[in-house]
Formats: sequence, C-alpha cells, structure tokens
Amino acid sequence: MYKSNEILLWDQATVKLLDVRHIERVQGEILHKYKIPASIFLLSVQGSAQVQLDDSEFSFTGFQVLHSGKGAILNIVPTSKNFVYYIIYYRAWIQEEDLFQSQYCFSPDAPILLYNKMQLMYQKWNEQEERLNVKSLFYQFIHQVLKELHRKETEVKQTSVAVQVITYIQEYYAEPITLDSLAEVFNFSAYHLSSLFKEYTGMSPIDYLIRFRLELATELLMTTDASVGEISASVGYKDVYYFSRIFKKRKGVSPAHFRTKESLRPKVAESPLNFPISSIFEPIVQQYINNDNHYHNTEKGELHMFKMTKSQTTAALLLCGSLLLGACSSGTGTATKEQSNGNGTVNQATSEESTNTRIVSTPKGDVEVPAEPKRVAADQYMGHLLKLGIVPIGARTFMLDEGWMEKADIPKETIEKIEDLGDFPLNLEKLTMLDPDLIIGSIDENIEQYEKIGTTVFLPYWEGLKTAGPLDKFRSVSKIFGKEKEAEEWITEYEQKVAEAKSKLAGVIKEGETVSIVQFSQKAVYVLAAKGGNYGSSTIYNMLQLPPTESAKNMAEGFESISLEVLPEYLGDYVFVYNGDADATNKAMESNIWKGIPAVKNGKVYLYGDNYHDEFVMEDPFSLELQLVTIVNLLLGTSK
Repeated sequence: MYKSNEILLWDQATVKLLDVRHIERVQGEILHKYKIPASIFLLSVQGSAQVQLDDSEFSFTGFQVLHSGKGAILNIVPTSKNFVYYIIYYRAWIQEEDLFQSQYCFSPDAPILLYNKMQLMYQKWNEQEERLNVKSLFYQFIHQVLKELHRKETEVKQTSVAVQVITYIQEYYAEPITLDSLAEVFNFSAYHLSSLFKEYTGMSPIDYLIRFRLELATELLMTTDASVGEISASVGYKDVYYFSRIFKKRKGVSPAHFRTKESLRPKVAESPLNFPISSIFEPIVQQYINNDNHYHNTEKGELHMFKMTKSQTTAALLLCGSLLLGACSSGTGTATKEQSNGNGTVNQATSEESTNTRIVSTPKGDVEVPAEPKRVAADQYMGHLLKLGIVPIGARTFMLDEGWMEKADIPKETIEKIEDLGDFPLNLEKLTMLDPDLIIGSIDENIEQYEKIGTTVFLPYWEGLKTAGPLDKFRSVSKIFGKEKEAEEWITEYEQKVAEAKSKLAGVIKEGETVSIVQFSQKAVYVLAAKGGNYGSSTIYNMLQLPPTESAKNMAEGFESISLEVLPEYLGDYVFVYNGDADATNKAMESNIWKGIPAVKNGKVYLYGDNYHDEFVMEDPFSLELQLVTIVNLLLGTSK
C-alpha cells in the first residue's frame, strides 16, 4: 500500500463522520450478517471473535483494525465471553466520487495510540460543540493507521466490483440504468464490467437489474393496491407498456393477471423466496444508521435502526433463484408459447400448441425455430435478411447505417421500422420489449443472454480471424428461415454477373501477374489473404479469381499484420488499397518505401473504400453486387 498516495487522497477528500459507537457482544448472541451502509473503521479492544467480511474471514483477538467500504457484507461471531469493539461510520469523497472502498485487517504495533483516539472520539461524539474536535481526532487516527500500514505493507483487498455494482443497482434501480452508464460510473469498459459481474453472479448487470426490478414489482403487485402504471414507474419503467411486456416475458403472464390469479396460488419452487438463502445475500438485518442525521447510539449493543422490509428481503434473496427466474413461467412449471427453455429450443408445450416449427443446426446444437418467424431480431446479417425479404424488428446500431444501403436503394421507411438495439451485446431491455420470436446472434459470449429472452440461433460471422465465404454465409442465413430456394436463385443470378465481369476483365491482368490487397492503419499494415479475408478480398480473389501472390495464398488467417518496411515483399503487380484510414493511407503513400514499389511506379494501384462506411465492410448480397461493379470499374478505368 502506498502511504503517500493515501495521504494525498485523504488531504483532498471531503469527509463526513456519520457515527461513532462502542459495542459489546456476548458469546452465543444470535446475530445476522448485514450490509455496511458507509465506509467503516472497526477497532476491537477486548475478547475474541470470528469476523467475516464478504468472502474473507478473520480471527480477532485483542486489538485488531478492520476497514471496509460501503456495501460489503459484515458478520461478527464472538468466540469469547465478551467481544468489545469500537466502530466509526464515515463517508469520504472527491467531486461526489466515493473513495476508500478497500478492505484490510491488521494487528497494530501501537494499539494504545489508536485506542486512545478512538475512545476520545466516542466520548465526545454526543457533544455537538465537540464535533470539530472529533473530526480532528479522526484525522489523527487515520494518520496512525496509515503509518501502521506503511510499516506492515498490509495487503489491501478491493471490494468486489460486482458487489459495488449490485449496491448501486439496488440504490438507483428506479433511475435509467444501462450497461454503458454503469461502465462509466465504475470506470470500466462495458465488456470488462459485464465479464466481471457475470463471473461473480452468473448473469449480466442488465439481467440482474431486470430481475431486481421485477421482483420489487412482484412484491408491490401482491402487497399493495397501487396501479400497474404506478408500480411500473416506481421500479424504473416509465413506459407501462414496456413494463408489461418485459413482465410477461419473464413471468409468463401480464402484471394484472399475475395480481388477480397468480397471487392466489400456493407458493411454488419457482419463487426465489422458497430457496435457501444466497451465500451472497443473506437476510439483511439493519444494525446501523441509515441516514446522515442520526448521530446517537449510546446504549450497550448495536441497535436495529429500522425495520427490514419485504422488498429488501426480496432483493437479498434475488440471486439464489436467478437461474430459475431466467425461464420462469406462469406458476405451473410449464413454459408458455412465448418462452424458450434457455438453450434456444422450444419446450414441449410449445410444440403441442403449434407444430409449425423446424429444426436448425447450429454450432451449439440443433434448435427448434418457428417455420415462419414474424419478429426477428439480429446483431448481424442485415443485408442477408433484407435480400431474403425479411425486415427485422430490431438490429444492432451499425446495421442500421451500413455503407451499401443508400447505393442499394433500400427505402428509408424500411430502416425506420427497425428498432435500434445498440452495440454488442444487444440491449436486453429493448430486446425483451420487442418480444422477438427469433433472435440471431453472431458472437458466442452473447448467446446465453439472448436465449433467456427468446429462441436464439447462433450463427458466427467470424471463424477465428477468418470469415466464411460470403455465398456460404448467405446459404446459412437462408436455412434458418427455410428460404434456401430464394438464396440459390440469387446466387445463380450473381454468378452470372460474375461471369460477365470476368469476361470484361479478360486480358487486363496478364498471365503470370499477381494481385495484392493491403490496408493501412496507424500502427500496422494489413495484407489480406487469398482465403478468409474481408474488405472485398472475396470478390477480388474468389469471385473474379484474380491471381493472388504466394504470400497471400500461404496466410493461415484472413490477413497478416506487417511493418511498412517489409511491404514490398508481399506485393504483386497490381495493388488494391482499401482506404479504411485515410490519414494512415496518405502517410504511407508519401513514404519512399511506397514510392519505390514497382506497382506504384507502373500506375497499377487502385484505391477504394471510404473510411469503413462503404459496401466493402460487409459481405451480404447487396454488398457483393456493389463490390463487383466497383472492382471492374477500377480495373477498366471507368470508375467515377
């Protein structure tokens, strides 16, 4: 631990003391774990106890110092006749950001110094005119603790990020929360924060948020006469229609039907309230202050400062039933027509209600899908879907503005019908609201989340660093919808266009001459492979069958990253340059290395593309048609 850094933080921080207590526990006294409402310092002075803080356990004997940030779960079990300690509750922040969330415990070398300051703080705490003196003593206490830590180099354990996120969600659930907003609050990338949270809880932050909100809503539906609209707003859903859709998706029935029918049924094992208590969230008996204005607690023992509510109990037990809630149904244990069983296949009840389904093979196994899905959501394959006559109800943001759309004359009205579902992974709340009957996911790590919402087909876009042949990709998409015939009709037409293009290019590239494709970035030069590449390489090499260099033939992946100095060794007689980064491309072309390349001297360089917003980014049917025209025009010198 770096003492200088800690001192600097304490010097900069705004500090507010919330309470100072002296507590005596008796062996055999029944206590409960509780969630710490603020940062604490605990100093034990007499007796012994087993102290549990989140996942860590400490044996206290005599003088011990414990520190933790807000939100940790604390439990104290005396192992001697009496266990006596002092505890300080405080907040410290810089520009509204809470500090000092670290956890540590140590035996002080100078315990009497700490004890004297702690005892004085406690004695003066109830005297309003002495509060400034107490704060001064607190800073002296901190300084002594930092000196002890500096000598001992005590290991500091940071409070679990997942626990902090859970605490944040439980406090601000009624406010707009997204994965991006959580990532900003906790200073992580959205992907990294989601991974850490899922590793700790087994679910994503947004999935936890949805479940937390719905459990609170369920409690309100069962215990109050509040309207569905009032309940919706109180748990963070301003749109009551959105709330009703997401409630029905998770619970199998509408909120109104749940209130009138489900609450009358006996409790079943689907409810998290019927499961053993979670190891993460024990019933939280509030044994501490709960607002900044309550300063007094002079009686022996730690008082219950307010009554535990049913909502808080529900939140405490939420995670223990999380896996079952993902497929929670109407209360009979049988999935409804709208639900998936969690692996992308439809439950038996669905098959009995509607036999109009098909089996689709995926890398994750066979999936039963609707024969004619009406509400498709996808994180990839926009052009493939539209070419098959399928307009998705929701799609990834990037898919709504792909570079080929304007050139392919896709009507603006068509795109406006499609809901923007954000980036990878798709926004789960919006996705749930859309009530899709089929979801297409292209990234493995997102599939489990989608499966909790509806029937999901996993169709990977990339295979390692390679991409499958574009015609094979189109065939794969068509099989999901039973539209193989339509796909083959387009492929036949496209191959005819390819044959006509090859005829036009006959004789342009002489026998023995070769073609290369490169792309410049700020950090490297990328040479695309003869197989598995992107950015038009499939059109150039596979469709038009322009001859690649030996280096392009021998690449294990879809491209190879090299330095500018060795670029001449990779280039053929004709060089296509994909203009993905205009600044990097211009800089490379101004270099002496580039100017000395034979293809450059002979004027056999073809610049194409438009900063990642063109028909060469994707490999759908519309893009392939446009790519074919562009490449032919470049080689014939007829491009505009």
